[in-house]
Amino acid sequence: MDWTKNSWRNKPIKQQPVYEDQEKLKQVEKELSKYPPLVFAGEVRSLKKDLAKVCEGKAFLLQGGDCAESFAEFDANNIRDMFKVMMQMAVVLTFAGGLPVVKIGRIAGQFAKPRSSDYEEKNGVKLPSYRGDIINSIEFTPEARKADPERMLKAYNQSAATMNLLRAFARGGLADLRKIHKWTLDFVKESPQAHKFEELADRITESLKFMEAVGINPENTPKLRETTLYTSHEALLLNYEEALTRQDSLTEEWYDCSAHMLWIGDRTRDPNEAHVEFLRGVKNPVGVKAGPTMTPEGLLEIIEKLNPENEPGRINIIVRMGADKIENEFPKLLKAVKDAGKNVVWSIDPMHGNTVKTPNGYKTRDFNEVLREVKGYFKVHEEMGTFPGGVHLEMTGREVTECVGGSQEIKECDLERCYETHCDPRLNATQALELSFLIADLLKQAINKNPQI
Repeated sequence: MDWTKNSWRNKPIKQQPVYEDQEKLKQVEKELSKYPPLVFAGEVRSLKKDLAKVCEGKAFLLQGGDCAESFAEFDANNIRDMFKVMMQMAVVLTFAGGLPVVKIGRIAGQFAKPRSSDYEEKNGVKLPSYRGDIINSIEFTPEARKADPERMLKAYNQSAATMNLLRAFARGGLADLRKIHKWTLDFVKESPQAHKFEELADRITESLKFMEAVGINPENTPKLRETTLYTSHEALLLNYEEALTRQDSLTEEWYDCSAHMLWIGDRTRDPNEAHVEFLRGVKNPVGVKAGPTMTPEGLLEIIEKLNPENEPGRINIIVRMGADKIENEFPKLLKAVKDAGKNVVWSIDPMHGNTVKTPNGYKTRDFNEVLREVKGYFKVHEEMGTFPGGVHLEMTGREVTECVGGSQEIKECDLERCYETHCDPRLNATQALELSFLIADLLKQAINKNPQI
């Protein structure tokens, strides 16, 4: 394969910052290339095996986390709360579908964001757009909006600390099913979703007592007290991704060790450009965002380029059509991939296609529209006899008010109360748990109607 970890530099590229100090950029890249990997090749291979089970309809994918991580909001409690919500959602989905849930966080590296314009203008002042904390700062000043390569080092250090904490939570006791009642966050406890989860937790606790009575307990069965939470982010800033790409000593294959899974966005998925060029050479599972402009021919071309061997677990097609378009546009893609015999994981991102701007300037998403797109996605799979492999959500463990609707009945006038995102609106912890119960019902129905999948 005519590929090297820097062959992307010979291709056209979109959504990249302009660094004024190229010498400083090279120094940072060189320093990063000497840092330890954030993830390991063996972990990536384990994820690929888990995703291969999703391909076969034997597991379900839950991918979720922040729209964009930030330096200012880096906090151990925020990471812990996100972990708890992911665990709750996974239990709900597992209990309903009777399938293992593959958990992937948008975390420990989700710092770069694509933008619709290179520039932002306020009161006649025009400055470079904010592209995520790994590149520049959100404050609207010339100095803050200057692309600074040293931010990559800070992003790495924050990602390393986050990975360390996630591994501790996953292996150090917080994932123990005997502690399932402690996963509900304080501000969620009075919600209908929390009460519903407590009923589910009671049933699981009773089952655990029975299992312990017959000799099956967390001490002799580690899966009852440990879990795996993989990490992912959009592979947007290729200078950073290249610097953390390593050759595995066992297989001599190349892995992007910044995360277990990377994805390519709707704006950077041209098969002849830099982002596809880079990702075709690393062995990580790769997500491909597929919006309304994606054609069946274009999708098949990208799949072929990224996965010429048709390896199960390598490709995750993340559909993001919008509630109004999902039932018209998605079947064309699904049929083309199915007819071509391509092994892919299908998942639904019901967030990005349903973003609207309110009269007072807030970007938001309506919970009911998010749910409507999810229902449309499941309906298309039912009609095609295929497996609705997973869901991809922008969410947080915090009780923000960024998306309207849901059982909390958040309205547009409530948005300013706790609107903290650095980019796009996120489901709060209560809304995320509510959506997981609704998705669980859809998953259970899908399995019952089409058990062969």
